[in-house]
Amino acid sequence: MPSDPDKIILVHTCCGPCAEYPTRELLTAQYQPTLLYYNPNIQPQIEWRRRCDSLRKLADLLELELIVVGSAETEKWELMRDKAERCRYCYNTRLRKAARYARDHGFTIFTTTLLVSPYQDREQILALGHKLASQYKLDFFAADWRPGFRAGQQMAKDHALYRQRYCGCVHSLSESKFKDKILTEHLALENDTVPFD
Repeated sequence: MPSDPDKIILVHTCCGPCAEYPTRELLTAQYQPTLLYYNPNIQPQIEWRRRCDSLRKLADLLELELIVVGSAETEKWELMRDKAERCRYCYNTRLRKAARYARDHGFTIFTTTLLVSPYQDREQILALGHKLASQYKLDFFAADWRPGFRAGQQMAKDHALYRQRYCGCVHSLSESKFKDKILTEHLALENDTVPFD
């Protein structure tokens, strides 16, 4: 543990590839990241597990603590047809859990690897992060890691981490141009005919 308690940070983490660049940046800046995997939006359960296992591989590689909470909650997302509403709910659900976990376990700073993705609504994430930080008496680390997104993806490839092809929820799966391939992979994983990454 670093001697400076202000360098201990809880990082809500959506997956291994998105964690690659942010965790290395935090470590370079002398932070001590603890990774929190809370992603009920990742569906179905076989995909949730696949991404969790990939993140665990990275956590082991970087010798970081990984906290895993919850599971896939497909039924909550299935009812939400409006994409904007669904994404707001998704951000709020995950970041609120991260803020609560931080408060309840002695962290003073939290952040999210969602801030590395150019495909996420950065402004919405920042507004929510700051709001929750104020509500739970925390600091929100509002990094802009987007310039390192491609580098992080290459790191994930180099480390043979599973790199997903849809955001996470069942609706994003149905919209993915790789849907058939993904569903075939899920079936193979459920039948134990291919190993997890």
